[in-house]
Amino acid sequence: MDYNFKAIEEKWQKQWVSDKTYKVEIDKDRPKFYVLDMFPYPSGAGLHVGHPLGYIASDIYSRFKRLNGFNVLHPMGYDAYGLPAEQYAIQTGQHPAITTEKNLNRYREQLDKIGFCYDWDREIKTCDPDYYHWTQWAFIQMFNSYYCNQAKKAAPISELIEAFNAVGTEGLDLACTEKLVFTAAEWKSKTDKEQQEILLNYRLAYLADTMVNWCPALGTVLANDEVKEGISVRGGHQVEQKVMRQWLLRVSAYSERLLDGLNHVDWTDSLKEIQRNWIGKSEGAEMKFKVKDSDVEMDIFTTRADTVFGVTFMVLAPESELVDQLTTPEQRAEVDAYISETQKRTERERQAEVKKVTGVFSGSYAINPLSGEEIPVWIGDYVLAGYGTGAIMAVPAHDSRDFAFAKHFHLPILQVVVPEGEEATDPATWEDSIDSKAGTMVNSGFLNELSVPEAIAKTKEYIREQQVGDVQTNYRLRDAIFSRQRYWGEPFPVYYKDDMPQMVSESDLPLELPEIDKFLPTEKGEPPLARAKNWVYKNTYPLEVNTMPGFAGSSAYYLRYMDPKNDKALVGTEANEYWQDVDLYIGGTEHATGHLIYSRFWNKFLYDMGHVVKDEPYKKLINQGMIQGRSNFVYRINGTNKFVSLNKKGEYKTTAIHVDVNIVSNDVLDIEKFKSWNPEYKDAEFILEDGKYICGWAVEKMSKSMFNVVNPDDIIAEYGADTLRLYEMFLGPLEQSKPWDTNGIDGVHKFLRKTWRLFFNADHKLEVSDEKATKDELKVLHKTIKKISDDIEKFSFNTCVSAFMICVNELGTLKCNKREILEPLTVLLAPFAPHMSEELWEKLGKTETVCDAQWPLFEPAHLVESTFSYPVSFNGKMRFKLDMPADAANDVIEDAVKKHESAQKWLEGKTVKKMIIVPRKIINVVVG
Repeated sequence: MDYNFKAIEEKWQKQWVSDKTYKVEIDKDRPKFYVLDMFPYPSGAGLHVGHPLGYIASDIYSRFKRLNGFNVLHPMGYDAYGLPAEQYAIQTGQHPAITTEKNLNRYREQLDKIGFCYDWDREIKTCDPDYYHWTQWAFIQMFNSYYCNQAKKAAPISELIEAFNAVGTEGLDLACTEKLVFTAAEWKSKTDKEQQEILLNYRLAYLADTMVNWCPALGTVLANDEVKEGISVRGGHQVEQKVMRQWLLRVSAYSERLLDGLNHVDWTDSLKEIQRNWIGKSEGAEMKFKVKDSDVEMDIFTTRADTVFGVTFMVLAPESELVDQLTTPEQRAEVDAYISETQKRTERERQAEVKKVTGVFSGSYAINPLSGEEIPVWIGDYVLAGYGTGAIMAVPAHDSRDFAFAKHFHLPILQVVVPEGEEATDPATWEDSIDSKAGTMVNSGFLNELSVPEAIAKTKEYIREQQVGDVQTNYRLRDAIFSRQRYWGEPFPVYYKDDMPQMVSESDLPLELPEIDKFLPTEKGEPPLARAKNWVYKNTYPLEVNTMPGFAGSSAYYLRYMDPKNDKALVGTEANEYWQDVDLYIGGTEHATGHLIYSRFWNKFLYDMGHVVKDEPYKKLINQGMIQGRSNFVYRINGTNKFVSLNKKGEYKTTAIHVDVNIVSNDVLDIEKFKSWNPEYKDAEFILEDGKYICGWAVEKMSKSMFNVVNPDDIIAEYGADTLRLYEMFLGPLEQSKPWDTNGIDGVHKFLRKTWRLFFNADHKLEVSDEKATKDELKVLHKTIKKISDDIEKFSFNTCVSAFMICVNELGTLKCNKREILEPLTVLLAPFAPHMSEELWEKLGKTETVCDAQWPLFEPAHLVESTFSYPVSFNGKMRFKLDMPADAANDVIEDAVKKHESAQKWLEGKTVKKMIIVPRKIINVVVG
């Protein structure tokens, strides 16, 4: 039979489902291995060929581990909530559940065509109440917990209440929003509502007023990654900074543990560094700067207290509460205008715009606690409210952003550190700040002539003695804003009594998303859930009308996959103790500062509370690169409907136009398809070269607007899923971005056909011999076993495909059809081309799936050469080759050289002065 990939792939996809080939259960007799893909959000557009890259890699590795005896958990589900579905619902009136289900079905259909080994019995969807039951449950646990800095773990809030009743805040070191001090008597004297307000200061899930990215047009708060240059990514609407009462998760409490955990996971150094920078640990001092003619004190955190004598101005974050207090009447209008403009940009954008200098003078002055000098207080958007105290002391001589600010607003610059081996200079002549990490102090009072380390130590000692500050560690990591003013999201399990939040009873979970008449905010500006009828708890108490953000459902999904049908717990003890954590996680780097931070926090909290057995969720993480689009262009002669081929366009003035890559093959345009592609071109004329229209090309992001999106369904229809799988791996290293180029796919498809022909004769009949394999055939096989085994473990899948091609070519040359060779070759190929491998395995007479075969064992003996072909030289010039046993002794080799017939010509009439023999390399005969 011929290689009919369509029939083969359809057959085995049905067979895998009917046989439940990929269903996995706890099996304590086998070691576990958990492979996970990052939770996908299925859009209405479906998959393009760039999406499956990571999925194919994880599928290959899952199959490989199963063949090596592991019990492999490889699940798939959907991050089903999100703004796109809700916006579509607003525009069309169609319920987002309908469009979401349609998108999920389309996504599943495409995934099935590619032949993944997912255990679909474990499928989860974040919009399923049976799933978000446990998101709501986790939120309740966080609300009812606090974080003890001394114990370095979370604990029940009931224990904190007991401590307050016994000792107040005395001796407690707690993660909190604001440091509070009260006695047990003061705590007991407060009303229940006052106590609840205090507890919000410590809960891990809490309500607070915070700065958010507010999009009026969308009627919701947006995450930083949903905003670009002050505009919403979805819809392109204006976004402003606004203070709102929101639910937050106290992620900052886990900053140090999130940092430390990076030392215990197998992630790339670059990804770890992204997380370290995002968490942003810094050790320094918090100092008090009194405001002139005021009772206000500014708390300033600095990592370089030694440079305080170089402070020439202060800067407040625009969101700082001190802005209102320190703005003088004369400066009020200018400050208000500046704040209004700043609200249009996110904190991330403000940090990225290093060359843009903006600011405004508050009108107030602070007093330097070391020098006593008056310092002007400015407001600038390069300072963030969430870092330190939201106020900085500016030392422009030794900080580039402070330097740019001082230069822009003509503020003083004072050098206080002279680098080693240099002399003090006039900062007016500088083009930028100078490094201050090492050197000698100048212009610094009692610190003069000290080295930087000595000055840091002495300053910390001084500020403690003078009680003008204290040594402190700070983190840049912010608490996660957890409220969204949307409909399509998980409802909060929260009701309000006397305006204070209370948790719904766990027995009443899940609290399901109600039906509403419109998916818009109410006429009063309330979130859409406020439209729901009887949205109350126990027929009395109003329920929360915000919903949870997108990352809520993806923060613990990896745990739910372990035990998806459990209706008593997020994950049962037996399942969690067996599967424990994710052994291999594959996904994009775009989640480095969002999902990967939040899910690690979520897992550490559950670990603290005894619900899971591992502190870190993901052992090894691989970031796959992006498959970019390879765009094609046609060249229209300006002012005409005539198109000129690529190599002739220099003769005319032309405009390049993107053309659909699906009507181009090997950069040759299908002219008839082009004419019908767009009515504008139906009467187009063409200037060809060699009878063809050759298109131009470029590598760009895969996008519908550039007509370079390639649907995997089309590739599968033409070449088959196994070809698609192999080709995506063949494009280049997994972690690197690379362009999609259909031009090379035909070669991969031919390789599969050539592999198929090893098993069949010219009449397409199976012809596999039971004869013993030859030495050369075994050498080819075991060379391939070693290469494939090593490279899969290194995730070097592109080199695996190359090795397969070499192997099949060599076996074809040897005309090998031996069962001893072809059976292990089929197993080797199974992770990459599972459909073909299943069919060949069955043809070989096997009754069980190839998935349960045993990975071939590499035997080094087959690669040991029994002979070596020596190049024989006379006086340095190679004359002939001599085959000798690989272990032949030098005297045997020397005798063989002298007796060899080809040597007689070069020995005639001459004397052998010396024979140099380098075993397994060369022979050089010196004659004279």
